[in-house]
Amino acid sequence: MAPITETPSMLEGGCHCGAITLAFSTARVPADTAPRACDCSFCRAHGAAWVSDAAAQLVLRAHRPDRVRRYRQGSLAAQFLLCGDCGVLVAVVFEDDDRTYAAVNARCLEVRDGFAPVVPASPQRLEPDEKTARWRQLWIADVRWTTD
Repeated sequence: MAPITETPSMLEGGCHCGAITLAFSTARVPADTAPRACDCSFCRAHGAAWVSDAAAQLVLRAHRPDRVRRYRQGSLAAQFLLCGDCGVLVAVVFEDDDRTYAAVNARCLEVRDGFAPVVPASPQRLEPDEKTARWRQLWIADVRWTTD
């Protein structure tokens, strides 16, 4: 687990064209946080490497809501959020009851080169209930969507 700082870091980013932006507030230090590179074909095709913190906050902002694309694959439990214009994979979300959990693609953050080396992950080898339990434990649990 990554060291915790005394004050939160605000990590900002989004897609290439600016249709979707995000603000990820975490107490974890980016240099000590290793993004997880899922080995599924979708994540590999997008070069995704996921960061999250169950105690963090994430605000996703759709500046052009009609350009947000959602894609499900594998177990269909999670939704990948992509920009319909520039194609950047920004985040992945999982909805459980009235709560949304999320992980952010570190490659769309402004500090994308400031993280520890990427580590492999193989969630596709987990049973569906094991996968969602892992997401509830690791992913950001305070997620909000806003629009302009």
